[in-house]
Parts: sequence; C-alpha cells; structure tokens
Amino acid sequence: MKELSLLVIILSLSLFLACGPVLLKSDESIPVVTSTTATPSSAQSDASSSARGLPIGNPKISLLGEEDLQREEISVGENTRMLKHINECNLKPAPQGVATEQEKAPLEIGEEEKEITFDIPIVVNDRVEYYIEYFKNKHRKEFALWLKRSGKYVPMMKELLRENGLPEDLVYLAMIESGFNPKAYSRRRASGPWQFVYWTGKRYGLVVNWWIDERRDPEKSTIAAARYLKDLYDQFRCWHLAAAGYNAGEGKISRAIRRYRTEDFWELAKYRYLKRETKDFVPKMIAAALIAKEPEKYGFDDIEYDEPIRYEKVKIPDATDLRVIARCCGVDYKTIKALNPELKRWCTPPNYPGYQIKIPAGKKETFLQNFSQLKPLERITFRRHRVRMGETLSQIARRYRTRVKPIMQLNHLRSPRNLRAGTYIVIPIPANKVSSLKKKLGRRGPKAKKARAKNTIASFQEILYVVKKGDTLWDIARMYNLDIEQIRRWNNIRGTLIHPNDKLLLKIRREEKG
Repeated sequence: MKELSLLVIILSLSLFLACGPVLLKSDESIPVVTSTTATPSSAQSDASSSARGLPIGNPKISLLGEEDLQREEISVGENTRMLKHINECNLKPAPQGVATEQEKAPLEIGEEEKEITFDIPIVVNDRVEYYIEYFKNKHRKEFALWLKRSGKYVPMMKELLRENGLPEDLVYLAMIESGFNPKAYSRRRASGPWQFVYWTGKRYGLVVNWWIDERRDPEKSTIAAARYLKDLYDQFRCWHLAAAGYNAGEGKISRAIRRYRTEDFWELAKYRYLKRETKDFVPKMIAAALIAKEPEKYGFDDIEYDEPIRYEKVKIPDATDLRVIARCCGVDYKTIKALNPELKRWCTPPNYPGYQIKIPAGKKETFLQNFSQLKPLERITFRRHRVRMGETLSQIARRYRTRVKPIMQLNHLRSPRNLRAGTYIVIPIPANKVSSLKKKLGRRGPKAKKARAKNTIASFQEILYVVKKGDTLWDIARMYNLDIEQIRRWNNIRGTLIHPNDKLLLKIRREEKG
C-alpha cells in the first residue's frame, strides 16, 4: 500500500513539472517590468506575483533569468505610467542585432512578435504621450516631412554614431533639432541638422566663415555631434541629462543638479530653473523615436521615404567654381550644390588646401579624368584691382558685385582700413557673372572707349597660381608667356625667391574680336 501511494505521488509530481511551463506560457502577453531596485523578500515577491495573476513560486522563473529580470511594482504617480528600463540613464548600447530582454516591446493577444528595440532609455509618461499625440495630430504634416527626410540621412548618421561608440537612436535628437534639414537655422543662430551654435561648432572642429558653414554638412556635423554627446555622457552618465545638456548647455544642467541635489532628469523638469524648451526636449526625442520605429502604429502609413544619400569625395587643390565641377561630373549645378549644403557660395573655399567635395556616387573616375585636363584659369575667375586714392573696400565690393569679407580673406586684410593707394588686390568673380561684369566695367573710362573704337577688346583673366616644389619665376613666366618683372610687380616680390605653396597672381592677356 505504501509503495502504491509513493508511485501516485511520483506520477503527480511529474505531471505538475510537465505542466509548469505551459502555465507560464499562457502569461506571455503580460510584460515583465524591470527595475534597478533590490530583489524583495520571497513573501513580498509572492504577494506581488499573486496580485498580477502570475503563478506563485513557479520554478520556470529561474529559467527566464531571475538575476537579470527583477520585478518592480507599477507606479501610478503623477508623471509615470510605464516603468523605466533597468538603469535607465546608464543604459549602454546593445550589441548590434541583439535585443536585450528589457528592450522587447509588450505584445497584444494574437499579435506576432516584432523586433522593435531601442538603445537609449525609453520612458513613457504624460509629457511623452502628449508629444506623441502632438506629432500625430497638430504637427502631423511637419512630422511626416521629417520621416520622409529621415530615409535620406538616418542610415548614414546611424553608421557614424555607431563608429563613434554611441547609441544609434540618438539620431532622433537631430530629428527634433532640425527635422533633418541641413539648412535649418534657429533664432539662437544655431545651424545645420544638429543645430550647432558657432562657438560649440568651433570647439568640435567645424569651420564657419563667409565661404563655408560646416555645421550644415550632414557628415561632419554628425561626427562633431557624436563627440559632443560622448563628452556630455561622460560628464552626466545619463543619456536623458546628456540630451538636456545638448539643448541647454552642460553648465545649465550641472547647476540644476547642484541646486536641487538630484540627477534624475524628470525630477529636475518639475522645477522652474530649466526652460520649457529643455524640459520638453527629452520627451520630444522619446516620442519621435517611438513613432519613427513604428510609424504605421501611430497612423503614418503613407510615407514615401527619400532614398539614402550616396556620394563620393574628391580633393580640390584650390578654389574651384561649382559649375566647373558639375561639368566635369556630367551633372547639373543644383546636384553638386545639394550634395554640399555647407558651401555658402558658388565655389569651394579658397585658402583651404585639400578640401573634399562630394560628388554623385559613380562619378569619381569621370570627374578626375575631366578635371585633370583643366587649366588653372578655367577653374575660377579672379580679377586684379588697383586701389585708387580715397577708394574704400566697400566701394570696390559694390563695383564687382561681391562683399567685403571674401576680398579681405583672399588678400589677408585684417581690417578694411588697411588698403593703400596704388596696391593691387584680388577680387573673386563667379563664372556666370564674368561676361556681364566685363560689359559693366567696359562702359567706363576713356580706355574702354578707345578699345571699342578699335573694335578690339583687351581681355584679361587673373588666376592664382600655387607654387610647386622646384618652380622658379622663370619657369612660371615661360609657362604663361609672361615677363618675370610683371609677376614680381603684381605680387610685390622684391627679389626672385619663391617658396612651395606660395600663391602668385598671374594676369593672362587674350585678344577677342568685338
């Protein structure tokens, strides 16, 4: 009889162990909430499990990784409706292609599992939900445009962030900053897709002058933003605080932490010290990430994403007209301009040796072949102007339809007052304005009238020649059919000594029948 009872007990225990996993399987749709708090006592844990409808003391829990997935009571406070991930501010990027347990989105009954993962801490509270609704409704048209542009820039930006060891989902910070518009410009004078102000951009290596604004370069500004965000995270050890610091400045966030003695962004956001823009910046970024990862879920099911941007880069030895570069590539001017939004003018920047310009993918060989056949005078047009007594730089700039700054930069003038009568300065002229400028300047003065009377126009074109190793004035003069004394006079050279990388003004004379 005792042996029979023992056999029944063994069979019952075997049946119980076999059904245990099945019981747990039925509760898969219930999300496992994670927390950074210590594991509660066994009694508290059983009570908590019982309140949620989970089986108490089920040994299957240990198979799911009890040390990694600790439980936490759901808080129904004023601001939080869904709980944070483990170590929400110290969350590090997950290995590529691997979703951590805390990143898995909860599934509805009957819904197929989708791998929607995040590598920045995601918190859904009142403010985040507000901006989800705001982007879905009031700001829908603008957000749809942001999603459309994201197809063009997000793949490249995510790759750069990953190469710099940062979470890829920080790309949605740029989405909130500019909507992925390279030419975005704010009232605080922040520019580009990552909205750098001048001094912060300069600190991270972005060049800004009359010719170029590298804050508008999607590639260079993303690299600068990655370096800045990395510094912010190293300082605050929290991606929410790092994002807030990106918006308000690290000094503002540091003072807020010291004043209120908390490193929780959501606590800091309760006080008046931070501006409304900064308080809303993190909720906007989280809302944008949630929608961008699942646009159809939030009603954005008709988005036609732009094609990912693709280009090759080539080095330009000196200032070159963008129209000349376009002709060498076999494309139009607008294509080159669109690939290089950092270029503010009609040419690549002077005094920037080895500048790399972007050209359409697959055009590099064509460009190099055509560009190598160009003569220096065909790349860009300069005009030499002799300063007259009483003439100002503003008057000269108006005469040649340009501005004072590029003239000062080309001629290394620290102040407009440094002009001296009788000296020569170089004026940059776009290729498409050369003919009209010749007509305008040709109508002035007795020399022009005399030339027209003879039906011959003396046409001159000024170029900047970069001295190469081994060049002499005699070699250069023979190359361009000039006189050594002319070259010395044009460039204020007393002797005959020149050095590699010196820039010489050469005036090429041609005869054209009028």
